[in-house]
Amino acid sequence: MKKVDIDKAVKAARKAFEFGSEWRTMDASHRGVLLHKLADLIERDRVYLASLETLDNGKPFADSYNIDLDAVIKCYRYYAGWADKYHGKTIPVNGNYMCFTLHEPVGVCGQIIPWNFPLLMQAWKLGPALAMGNTVVMKTAEQTPLSANWVAELIKEAGFPPGVVNIVPG
Repeated sequence: MKKVDIDKAVKAARKAFEFGSEWRTMDASHRGVLLHKLADLIERDRVYLASLETLDNGKPFADSYNIDLDAVIKCYRYYAGWADKYHGKTIPVNGNYMCFTLHEPVGVCGQIIPWNFPLLMQAWKLGPALAMGNTVVMKTAEQTPLSANWVAELIKEAGFPPGVVNIVPG
């Protein structure tokens, strides 16, 4: 990984987050649909991803398949459900005033995940960021890049717009 790789990923994420972009104008419920589709694809490729996880960090295949992948799929589905349910609030105040909160995406999120539980750590980071409409630049651990790279392919297959998720290995 070089500085130029990070710069390229950040540039792509910023472009995907620009006003008027496909991602920025996407309805929140459709973001949830994309996250559910990603969970479906992970479920479809569960054996392959468990194999990559085992190959990457040496954990027993049974743990990768039965524990990690189950939690990963549930995590993406959980945040998919939140995509269109996180709203602002109207707060009562004294006087002739109106007070409210508005929840908006913050933009490009820089995320770093460690070597242990790479798929689950990735889901914990990507799920909420994407559900809320942010774009992501994620640096994976140099010891465990394989499963994250495959999930990046699944993100494309699920239909996320280009530049929304950018994976930079090690």
